[in-house]
Amino acid sequence: MPKITEPKLISGNANRSLAEAMARRMSIYTGHEIKLVDARVEQFADQEIFVEVYDNVRGEDMFIIQPTSNPANDNLMELLVITDALRRSSAHSITAVIPYFGYARQDRRTKARTPISAKLVANLITQAGVDRVLTVDLHAAQIQGFFDIPVDNLYASPVFALDIEYHFKTRKKDLMIVSPDVGGVARARELAKRINVPLAIVDKRREKPGEVAEMTVIGNVTGKTCIIIDDIVDSAGTLCKAAEVLVENGAREVHAYITHGVMSGPAVERVTKSVMKTLVLTDTIEPNETVKKAKNIRVVPMAPLLAQALLNISRGTSVSSLFDHSTLGPIYDGQFPKG
Repeated sequence: MPKITEPKLISGNANRSLAEAMARRMSIYTGHEIKLVDARVEQFADQEIFVEVYDNVRGEDMFIIQPTSNPANDNLMELLVITDALRRSSAHSITAVIPYFGYARQDRRTKARTPISAKLVANLITQAGVDRVLTVDLHAAQIQGFFDIPVDNLYASPVFALDIEYHFKTRKKDLMIVSPDVGGVARARELAKRINVPLAIVDKRREKPGEVAEMTVIGNVTGKTCIIIDDIVDSAGTLCKAAEVLVENGAREVHAYITHGVMSGPAVERVTKSVMKTLVLTDTIEPNETVKKAKNIRVVPMAPLLAQALLNISRGTSVSSLFDHSTLGPIYDGQFPKG
């Protein structure tokens, strides 16, 4: 029989609202209250990170909830210092729950004399004393192999499938999933298969990073309600341009479902002024007030999925069962009603 233990959660400052939502969800699932471990995570005047854990964690299975989003370096350092504090406090095991894994886009050498920063970050996390990593929609699947510890990579697509089937249930015959680039085809195809709709691709060519020189639509999108699927939206320039190109090629409407809303610089303004009807993000990165107030941006919660994944890990049961959106239906009870 798998060992059944009660997980304990601790949060850094990157996305405390998600950590609190996960604790509430786990309380519902287990039938007794689960609170975040009482701790002090702050910066000194010179920006050094300091952590003090007030609760006893000796012999406990600890879960640190800390996406390494902007400011990436501060949040990564918080994760490492919290890990060290827990390790020195005799925690039995430490799982780093990193809903958004920063530096994931630096997963290979693109030219001479450049780093593989994702591998460096994996080394830092492992050497700090983390026993397991739980993340969502890694930018590149090979990053799992950068770690010498178990890595569970959850997917937002089952949650997106539930959301799409609910919000577009009367227009499903006109839907088309779109990958905004060739590199994201596997992700988009997987979601298209889940909801049984066709797939198109926007082929983009870059002059240099951050600038798109040309876009070509592969597939007939005329009269279709197009849904762009991707893992990260940063400055939103490419996303908004892709939406324009789809409309120019005859698409009736364009929506987007993106897992990680980095939303740097003018991203919100671009999305608000774009031809996109809606942009749907998850809360792997805590949305700021500008994102929350944007009229065409909506956020779906990841707490139900992540909370169940934590319980499965702590109980020694399957995490991959959560890849099936039929399994997630009861977990997201009430959010996507039938009928």
